[in-house]
Formats: sequence, C-alpha cells, structure tokens
Amino acid sequence: MGNELIRAQESIKFKTVVIDPGHGGRDPGAVGKNSKEKDIVLSVALKLGEYIHKYLPEVKVVYTRKTDVFVPLNKRAEIANKNEADLFVSIHANYIGVSNIYGAETFVLGLHRTQENLEVAKKENAVITLEEDYTTKYEGFDPNSTESYIIFELMQNVYLDQSIHMASLVQDQFKNRVGRRNRGVKQAGFLVLRKTAMPGILVELGFISNRNEEKYMISEKGQAYLASALFRSVRDYKNEFEAKSQLLDEAMQVAKEQAAAKNKNISFRIQVASSKKQLGQQTHVLKSFEDVWMFEEGSRYKYTTGLTSDYKEILTLMNEVKKVVADCFVVAFHNEKRIRVDEALKLLNN
Repeated sequence: MGNELIRAQESIKFKTVVIDPGHGGRDPGAVGKNSKEKDIVLSVALKLGEYIHKYLPEVKVVYTRKTDVFVPLNKRAEIANKNEADLFVSIHANYIGVSNIYGAETFVLGLHRTQENLEVAKKENAVITLEEDYTTKYEGFDPNSTESYIIFELMQNVYLDQSIHMASLVQDQFKNRVGRRNRGVKQAGFLVLRKTAMPGILVELGFISNRNEEKYMISEKGQAYLASALFRSVRDYKNEFEAKSQLLDEAMQVAKEQAAAKNKNISFRIQVASSKKQLGQQTHVLKSFEDVWMFEEGSRYKYTTGLTSDYKEILTLMNEVKKVVADCFVVAFHNEKRIRVDEALKLLNN
C-alpha cells in the first residue's frame, strides 16, 4: 500500500499521451469507396496532436507513426511503455458489409460480449499476419481463431476502470459536441492494447463502409471535429486525473502531518534515577549525562535522559546508558504525561 501511495504521489501530473494511428504502410486497414483507413486515422491523429501541443503544451505527445509506414502491433505497445505514457489512444475507422450501419464507438481491452465486437477485434488484429513469424512473436495467437480470444478472458486489466472512463468521455464528445451517432463503449480483445502498461482505448471514428460517414471522415471539417472531440476528451481526462491526484496528495499530506503531530505528542526517555528529594547538580548520575530532564510522580523526583518519538531509537540509546546506569529503563509520555510504554506503542500504531 505504501509503495502505491508513493507512486500515486509521484504521478500527480498527467505528462504523456501516446497517439496511435492504426495501420499504415503496406497495411491499408479498411478500404472504402474513396479512402483508406490508414490515411483517415493518420490525419485525425496529427490534428489531435496539434491541438494538444497548442492547448496543453505541458503534455508530451508521442506518435506510434507520423507518416505512412507499417508499425507492428507489439511495437506500438513498446513505444507507449518506453515513454511511460499516462494514456494510450489508438485511432481507427470501422468497416462492415452492411452499408447502412454508421456511428462511432470506443473499445477498451476485455472480453468481447457480442459476435459483432469479436469481429471488430479480428479485423484490427489481422494486421499481424503481415508480420514475419507472427505466430512466434504473438505466442501462437491466431487473429482468425475464436479460441485464441480466450486469453483475454483470463487477463485482468488493472487499468480497466480508467480506460472505460476515458472511453466514455470520448463517446460523450462524439455525441454531444460533434453530433455523431453514439454506438457506445465496448470491450474486446485487441492485441494493440494487450501489453500497454497504462489506461488505453481504441477509437473507431465511424464506418468507412457507409457512404455518408466516409464522406464526413475524409473531409477537412469532419477530421477537425473528430480530432477536436478526442482532444477535449484527453483534456477532461487529464484535468480529472490531476484533480484526483491532488486530492490524494493533500490527503497524504494531512495524514503525514497528523502522524507527525501524534508522534510529537508521544515521547520516550530513559529513566536513570528516582529520589524522594531533588538531587544536586553535582550528583554523579546527573553529571554523567548532558541532557537530564526531571519530572515529578507522586512523592518522588525522577530523572531521565534522551528524548525521541522512535521506540527503536530509544532502545538503542538505552544500551549506551546502561554502561553508566545498569538498571535504567524506558519510560513513555503522552503530552508530557507519563503513560505505560505499551500504551504509547499502541497510540503510535493506531
């Protein structure tokens, strides 16, 4: 728990987003009547990056590709992990044999719940067949085999909640600000998301197989609107991320201050003498220690040396004091009032 809190505190700022334009090079992705998926998503990705550079200059933008080149799926995840990204956004365009289907949808890594989701994952994962020795590289994964997708049923995505939230922000922007049909947030087994060590989403901007949607996605206006929607989603996610981190940081600081205050009120000393009368300054036991503190308890005057809120530290010191006063022992105080040592330890541990 302690290490997790430290990591959370260190990551209080949203620093890096990786933008992944799907396909590229010898992999055109989905092919429409007048366009190719690889070109649409690259254009939208570059516009998204420009918006982030302009309006969120403190955020580092990393692209998995900036030109029409082929990048293997596992390499895309490596780029995100190497740059310690806070968010991974993979951009795609969909295709289906029925031309009247349209709308935007955003996926997160998970088990497909419908055959339709599985088919989308198969389409996007099929790119690995263009890579040499892909069965070895992807541990025998066959993008066309339904059985291969069982691995996603066995996986636990620790970033699922954050990914779903980011996906929801994207879909809300598409619907409410851009006027696209909202096909919802979905889960499916995408290899490109499988090994990314951060929240990640795969966005399907629309269906290239739908004439009107293809026309929208290849237009300058459509691409600008889609990129703007993605930008606002990243911005909102960043703001929420940092707000939650700030609250956590403040809570940790309060806890730290409370612990410090509590520890300050608990102190340990080593009792070296006890007398019915006050001892003179030239008494051997008082002369033996530079720091001597006296307190009254009942009808006796008691003398101590050492002062710390750390029990282990007082025990170490007592080993040295024993060389002078063999029968010395540890005493504890709370707000300068004597309490039993076990009570002090209990207060410290609560």
